[in-house]
Amino acid sequence: MEKKEYAILVAIALVTIGIGVFTTSKPLGTFFVESTKHAATTTIAMAWITWWALVIGFAIAGGVEAWTSDEEVADLLEGNGLREIGYGSLFGFISSSCSYSAIATAKNLFKKGGSAAATIGAFMFASTNLVIEIGAVIWILLGWQFLAADIIGGFMLIGLMAFGFIYLVPDEVLEQARQNVLDEGSPTVQDPVCGMDVNPEETDYSTEHDGQTYYFCSQSCKESFDPEEANTTIREQATSLSGWKALADKQWKEWGMLWDEIAIGFIFAGLIAGFIPKQVWTSVFSGPIFGVPVYIFWTAVVGAVIGVVTFVCSVGNVPFGTVLWTNGLPFGSVLSYIYADLIVPPIMDAYREYYGTKFAAILSGMIFVAAVFTGFVIHFLFLGAGLIPDPSTAKIAEVKIEMNYKMVLNVLATGFFLFLYWLHRSESTEDHGEHTQPAD
Repeated sequence: MEKKEYAILVAIALVTIGIGVFTTSKPLGTFFVESTKHAATTTIAMAWITWWALVIGFAIAGGVEAWTSDEEVADLLEGNGLREIGYGSLFGFISSSCSYSAIATAKNLFKKGGSAAATIGAFMFASTNLVIEIGAVIWILLGWQFLAADIIGGFMLIGLMAFGFIYLVPDEVLEQARQNVLDEGSPTVQDPVCGMDVNPEETDYSTEHDGQTYYFCSQSCKESFDPEEANTTIREQATSLSGWKALADKQWKEWGMLWDEIAIGFIFAGLIAGFIPKQVWTSVFSGPIFGVPVYIFWTAVVGAVIGVVTFVCSVGNVPFGTVLWTNGLPFGSVLSYIYADLIVPPIMDAYREYYGTKFAAILSGMIFVAAVFTGFVIHFLFLGAGLIPDPSTAKIAEVKIEMNYKMVLNVLATGFFLFLYWLHRSESTEDHGEHTQPAD
């Protein structure tokens, strides 16, 4: 995140505290002490109960990315059929959970010939909202019902996006967007050693083997490259030190891209829970005055708007969404909030740079409408099935550190995390440390 984005988040945090100051009925001294304590305990509690899931989720994602190749993915995403959209969803599911990395990868797949429906519609959304990490955190904080709703709603949203690209967006608009991407230059390729994205026209490190050129991010990767390992099977990589080294490098890149947004998500959840009094939420989500359908629709719009203006995306959305859920935002509207992570202002600006202003506006509008509509429909599907849980079941207040399964899981996860960090650092050079942002 850039400095201006942090500044905006600080302003939002100050507004949050200000709302609490002007609406509380308690003496200000008491209010600040109690609210600060509540905010801190909520932040720590959420981090504590999700830590093991984040470590395991990032490790699995790192293994998938390090041990599989995406060189032929674009060829599988060239059409608009169910097969191509299904492949896009699958590759998104096993890909990065960082929204910024997702949009950059989707752009490259689109640039290489993939259809908008399969790349921007299916891959981009699945790689942000249907990945293992976010699913684990949703399950832990919000419950299995929300996880099921996120998956079902995710495929519904992908279907809506695909329908829009195939039948609503004019072909000339899509072609102009593709031309804008092609004008950027050559697509990136993957470093076969560490998995980083590399521009073959800019890197100084390459080698040829059996008629194929391999490109590297650094001299150390080039020196450690073994052509015999370039085409090893997943089983061979999973049972070799070099394979685990690649996993460690890849998952550390994911942490480098997402740690601040995850932390911000926890901190904002704590601030909202601690500083905004219950009566404020009661007045905002006062109930279905004009009927349940109207209420769910407008709160879904509110949820999507909150998702846009808070700047937090991907896994960091879930803790904040948990607080919104426990304070009255309806079930489906929480999903609309989570789905809106692909239209935060920095990402919309990236769309404009990639595809041009017109396509960026259409894409952002499509995502907003799809997020609202999906949340609205999923709410009534789960309401009719009796699957909407009680908000009191959400995990936002567990701060006791006890000798239970959470302690065991967190201790084991911490040991695993430190092992992967050691593995990443032991054979890496400082060159790798520079790759903490997704390449275009």
